[in-house]
Amino acid sequence: STDSASFIVPKKPLQLLKNILNQVDENIKIQYNHSNVIFSFESMDVYCRLIDGNYPNYKAVIPKENPNKLNLERLTFLNSLKRVSVFSNQSTHQVKFKINGNEINISSEDIDFSNKANERIKCEYEGDDIEIGFNGKFLIEILSALESEKINMYFSKPSKAAIIIPEEGIEKSENILMLVMPVMLNQS
Repeated sequence: STDSASFIVPKKPLQLLKNILNQVDENIKIQYNHSNVIFSFESMDVYCRLIDGNYPNYKAVIPKENPNKLNLERLTFLNSLKRVSVFSNQSTHQVKFKINGNEINISSEDIDFSNKANERIKCEYEGDDIEIGFNGKFLIEILSALESEKINMYFSKPSKAAIIIPEEGIEKSENILMLVMPVMLNQS
């Protein structure tokens, strides 16, 4: 059938499936109705309740022009974020990027507990110097889900969404674009 369909599956069962399917070497049968989906493979059926409602119109927030391009090693970036995020405010998880030249300064601060962290890593950057904030927890999730050696991150301005695209690697057969919204930076 050429009919298309879409539905929203909760994150947790998809993570479980991802772990299981790494060991499965056969096609998966997917059955669904308005409230449930069933993934069948080998001698196993995984039932999952769907999330009610429509998926957000993420295309509406993807900036059309993204003149600032950051390229850096995914694991270096991910590990730096993990270290710096420990010191961020635990309700906002705010992490600040200050990018100029071929260097990105990643910092976080929790004023209530006098915590502060700062790291500098090398990168390739084309564009205007920029200061932009993100929820570090979200960025760590995004980077952990990818497998490419390097990633490209595109910015337009500090108030607009940023786009993350893996460089060619294991994902080259997939079309991956990840979107992350910025957070308002604390004025210090």
